[in-house]
Amino acid sequence: MFKTLAGRALVPVGIAVTGFVIVCFLLLYSVIKNVVNRDTVGYATNLADTILRSTRYAMLKSDREMLTTIIQNIGRQQGVEHIRVFNKQGIVQISTKKKELDRQVDKKTEGCIGCHAGAIPSASLGRMEQARTFTNGEGRKVLAIMSPIYNEPECFNAPCHVHPPAQKVLGTLDIGLSREMLLKSLAAIRNQMIVFTVMILVLTVGGVTALLRRSVFLPLQKLRLLAMQVEAGEHPEAHPSHFPRELDRIAQSLYNLSQKNQSAGGDQAAIDKGTVPKDS
Repeated sequence: MFKTLAGRALVPVGIAVTGFVIVCFLLLYSVIKNVVNRDTVGYATNLADTILRSTRYAMLKSDREMLTTIIQNIGRQQGVEHIRVFNKQGIVQISTKKKELDRQVDKKTEGCIGCHAGAIPSASLGRMEQARTFTNGEGRKVLAIMSPIYNEPECFNAPCHVHPPAQKVLGTLDIGLSREMLLKSLAAIRNQMIVFTVMILVLTVGGVTALLRRSVFLPLQKLRLLAMQVEAGEHPEAHPSHFPRELDRIAQSLYNLSQKNQSAGGDQAAIDKGTVPKDS
């Protein structure tokens, strides 16, 4: 294949175009995936803020029954895997899963190590740092958000609370959302991009091949046939046309050479027949 001009011209072009398109596909998919994940984390964080605002009054009144009812109702929404609230010591106080109640959360887990990495726990984290992904006990992919419950003036000034103003964090809200829809959406985007990439490759390589065939390979084939005719002693009746400018000069030279050979052959035939003096 690489011995022919077509192989040497088309194969490198096809490899270069394929590599370029694949790299662009990977970069574009990576950007889309990061945007989708970031938007999903933003949605989960906003949902956590909504839960905190919805339960704020119940927390100020120490109405555990109302607080539990609100969290249970939100936890029944489609896509919500779990919601739980644990106190400063990491003990689960309220949860949509009853088996987790009164259990202490391991502070070395992925969701807690962000704040408890040092000797003094961090009181705040960025939006992306609050998120973690894992597979729960049911084998489902989960995106979880840890949102601290801060000790605001309305909290430590309330008559029913005994938290000192120096305590910045009262507890943590942990909400987990299913990633199944997100993964399905990313898979659909990936498959569509693969199809689109294949279409681009076929159209690009096919277009380049057709263009090279029309502009280069066919003229070269005509030029080769002309050279073979001249080599065989045949004489083209007219100057060949439809050549690119670069090949037209070669075709003209071959045609002129064939005309000279024809003229020289005619003179030699006349000399052999005696119709033309040898000295002329």
